[in-house]
Amino acid sequence: MSPLPSSQKQFLLEIARRSLTQAVHGSPSADIFSPGGDSALSPGAFVTLHRQGRLRGCIGQIGVPQPLAPLIAYCTRAAAMDDPRFRPVEPHEVPEIEIELSILSALEAISPERIEIGKHGLMVTRDGKRGVLLPQVAAQYRWSAFRFLEETCLKAGLDRAAWRGNGICIEAFTADVFSESRRSADASGAPQPHTESSYSSST
Repeated sequence: MSPLPSSQKQFLLEIARRSLTQAVHGSPSADIFSPGGDSALSPGAFVTLHRQGRLRGCIGQIGVPQPLAPLIAYCTRAAAMDDPRFRPVEPHEVPEIEIELSILSALEAISPERIEIGKHGLMVTRDGKRGVLLPQVAAQYRWSAFRFLEETCLKAGLDRAAWRGNGICIEAFTADVFSESRRSADASGAPQPHTESSYSSST
């Protein structure tokens, strides 16, 4: 997929930051973007929260194309408050949270030998079970393509060798990954997008 322009990345990061603040402080979900501000559609997106270099929440959606701005707002709130692996983010944590966005391409069927580590994310589906891992996960842990498939199967609640069997659907996607960088904040304090070099697992 083609990378988003810097202005759109900044716009989405601002939406995510405001959504995080509203969610954590218990404010009602407000319309934080103008209706005509961003009409882009995306097949999916994930929002990953880091605190002091550690994963603090990650929620995403993938499948039917939908407007990107409200999708980012929804996933940010869910990552902060509803990731079952973590307690909800608390107000005192907000200044230390860094937001990473992964904007996904459409899903395409892929054979195991065509999987490229660092380029492809994976989704495996069988018998109503589904597992998704982002491209940066395999790159971080330096997995082989086969190990990546095994871990995605485990994420789906399947046996790690399920990808070799019948009835399994293996699909790949790419992602435009960017995050806040407080070190490159402009004079107004607004976070600037940069390509993230530390990665997280996804839900």
